[in-house]
Amino acid sequence: MSHHVTIIPGDGIGPEVTSAAQRVIAAAGVAIDWELGEAGGEVIHKYGTALPQATIDSVVKNGVALKGPSGTPIGSGHASANVALRKALDLYANLRPVRSQVGVPTRFENVDLVVVRENTEDLYSGIEHVVVPGVVETLKIITERASSRIAEYAFAYAEKHGRRKVTAVHKANIMKLSDGLFLDCCRRVARAHPKIQYDEAIVDACCMQLVRDPSRYDVLLLENLYGDIVSDLCAGLVGGLGLVPGANLGERCAVFEAVHGSAPDIAGKGIANPTAVLRSATLMLRHLGEDDAAARIDRAIDRVLGGGGPRTPDLGGKATTAEYVDALVAALA
Repeated sequence: MSHHVTIIPGDGIGPEVTSAAQRVIAAAGVAIDWELGEAGGEVIHKYGTALPQATIDSVVKNGVALKGPSGTPIGSGHASANVALRKALDLYANLRPVRSQVGVPTRFENVDLVVVRENTEDLYSGIEHVVVPGVVETLKIITERASSRIAEYAFAYAEKHGRRKVTAVHKANIMKLSDGLFLDCCRRVARAHPKIQYDEAIVDACCMQLVRDPSRYDVLLLENLYGDIVSDLCAGLVGGLGLVPGANLGERCAVFEAVHGSAPDIAGKGIANPTAVLRSATLMLRHLGEDDAAARIDRAIDRVLGGGGPRTPDLGGKATTAEYVDALVAALA
């Protein structure tokens, strides 16, 4: 059986790491017909937008995409292709599993967290305007529909994957209406899932506790902005964004992506670390029902990094991307 998947290389190192993932997936024996989709700052000159309609149409048709990183200018320039893609496809759930990587020493061992982030609203709605010169107003949008939907996803995920607890992370002590609505929705959903423990944490206290003892948390359920920040913090607990996967999930489509930046400073040098997009690819393979191949790829990464195999410079090694992928392919056997 051959799967039809849209591949979106993105910017900077994106084409290098997505190409590496395609090679490993093929070596694992999964047949995929890849359809190219373009997105990111490097395609604006061709289409006048960072997210061409043809790319959206491709993902809608195939239902699944694997995406590399794409760059977004800070403070000016084009809007984020990532945010636009999530909105266009209603990819309401951002899933970020965070686990300690064998062979990558960090402050904590055996970290095993899941970040579930609402992906469509909050401050990422992009509703802002100049009130008077020198004063800008940005609207934070929180709705009952989106909050209930992401809470349902988090509890369903916890039940399906044998997780013990869901923690809703908020700032309702200050934003009593918006974050208060989010909590009301989470509490209502929690009551419908009594087998899963439920508690709540103020976002700043949660960050402090994460860097002291991440084992106190299991599944973290967050609004969009808090989820963006906390998920990166959690990635830092296990070695950085180059190691952790990401998935953006909706009712009809799913986009699996590396969550790190496009790293233009090393683009084209052949030293990019493809582990994050490979881990994202294993999430994608499980979504496609290719559980065995996904497990084999995950074990190959553990064997190479945990067994003293070649690693890219960001992980303290000297290997090129190709040398690292060669070792992964060999470890699949």
